[in-house]
Amino acid sequence: MRADAERLAGVLKAFADPARLRLLSLIQSAPEGEASVSDLTAPLGLSQPTVSHHLRILTGAGLLERERRGVWAYYRLVPSAISAIAESLTPPRKQPTKKVR
Repeated sequence: MRADAERLAGVLKAFADPARLRLLSLIQSAPEGEASVSDLTAPLGLSQPTVSHHLRILTGAGLLERERRGVWAYYRLVPSAISAIAESLTPPRKQPTKKVR
């Protein structure tokens, strides 16, 4: 369906940026499986506004969840979104053909 293809294209566009891939990896490997902007700026070598911009795009694409705690926002991966990308890029398995006897 066209709408599904357009949604997937938007998600893949958000996913395709190298800095965003690194963000996803850093968040996934964080001890609690979540991180704040301040946890991510130094490892990426990017400014806080740049990291926030990338996180906003990933959240908008449905790849991250954001939870506000006081003045901090924490981000975590949405496993179902990551699985959906993998599934959409994996060719369907062929069903074994049945032999007719």
